[in-house]
Amino acid sequence: MKLGLIAGNGRFPFLLLDAARAQGLAVSVAAIREETDPEIDERAAGDEHISVHWLSLGELSRLIETFHKEGVSTAVMAGQVKHKQIFSSIRPDWRLAKLLLNLRTRNTDMLLGAVAKVLGDEGIELISSTAFLEPLLAQEGVLTERAPDEQERKNIDYGLGVARAVAGFDIGQTVVVAAQACVAVEAMEGTDAAIERAGELLGSLEEAASTLERRLTVVKIAKPKQDMRFDVPVIGIRTIETMIRAGASCLSVEAGRTLLFDRDALLKRAGEAGIAIVAVPRRY
Repeated sequence: MKLGLIAGNGRFPFLLLDAARAQGLAVSVAAIREETDPEIDERAAGDEHISVHWLSLGELSRLIETFHKEGVSTAVMAGQVKHKQIFSSIRPDWRLAKLLLNLRTRNTDMLLGAVAKVLGDEGIELISSTAFLEPLLAQEGVLTERAPDEQERKNIDYGLGVARAVAGFDIGQTVVVAAQACVAVEAMEGTDAAIERAGELLGSLEEAASTLERRLTVVKIAKPKQDMRFDVPVIGIRTIETMIRAGASCLSVEAGRTLLFDRDALLKRAGEAGIAIVAVPRRY
């Protein structure tokens, strides 16, 4: 079996590539020019079981042709593809343009679901992006030595309600809370940018003698009907570093639905910064 890997940005594609190879699979990588780290070429160098094919985000027909030539009938998406790229200067080919025109809305679920259907119609099954990475899913409970304190627990409870409502509309999966008030909601900019914006906003409010507590709590969840084939919640070292800069002291993720990359290093860095991380059970 040869696995097709549609690689977005970040470390996700590399982790999945390593996991697939550990299981003895040959992998054909569709690397997206606008997103994928060029290091993917170095990872494939000298390995006859890995091939890398670079294509633009708008080249859906070329993606299908590449996988057909490579004998790929099963594929996986790994790594973020920024939603805002769809509205950039990227020129879609005829197949993607037709897909976009037929969408009722252009949210992530609708767009990627339509791409998955097109692939399926072409004999390429898109499987869960966690299929090879189950051990990296967060397990329920407090993950750091420090547990959330009472104020952070209140922020989490409040943030979960807001996050569920936002995620239900497929707007974003993260909210940032201070003193049970929503400071920022993730949209197209992504989790880290939303956290940075919350830190900047709260800093400006403090200058205006705001009564909001400085500590931020970040709440990240999966969507109510999360399709595990794409857009799975992911936390990595970069998110922790962003939280430190923004003044966030607590992170809540959803157990069994959130991937933790570089888990040991992530938890160590969070501990050094006094950040509490907890994985809460799915409640809907």
